[in-house]
Amino acid sequence: MKRKVLTFVILMAIIILFRGWIYRQLLTYKSIGERQHYVVENPKLIDYIEKQLENKEVVDVETAIQISLTATSQQLHFTVADNDNDPNKLIVSKSAHCVGYASFFATTCNYIFKKYNLDGQWLARPQIGQLYFLGANIHQYFNTSFFKDHDFVWIENKQTKVVFAVDPTINDYFWIDFVTTSKN
Repeated sequence: MKRKVLTFVILMAIIILFRGWIYRQLLTYKSIGERQHYVVENPKLIDYIEKQLENKEVVDVETAIQISLTATSQQLHFTVADNDNDPNKLIVSKSAHCVGYASFFATTCNYIFKKYNLDGQWLARPQIGQLYFLGANIHQYFNTSFFKDHDFVWIENKQTKVVFAVDPTINDYFWIDFVTTSKN
């Protein structure tokens, strides 16, 4: 019995430690469109982002992504109810589904890019996506409009076309930062 428990504990530790790698191997995100871009206009949102940047030196895109992920997960909580997707309103309502998470993250990221003069090189764009588990589209197995798609964000280098893909909703619950994406 001790051996089985030890095996289980070791297996769970491996899954937890390598959850990001495992997730990226099993699931692929494919964009089927792009969502609306928002600009930071609400003074409360500006203050919130600025507080996230206190005592932080942003010098590269990956640091900006990590700060934006943290800001998004600290501000929002997930809901399946209909709600606003505009980050300027989400700063007050604080509840969103994947569309709101993606728009809040992308808007925060683009604000940071602009503040640190990275906006000439990088752009965060919210994507309408579909998830593929080992190559199979999982959305075909759901009959509700809520599961027809799943939003995520592309952070793209305008010159080199290098893309980082992020799912802020998954990051909030499983601390998985980057995801695997396909542009096909």
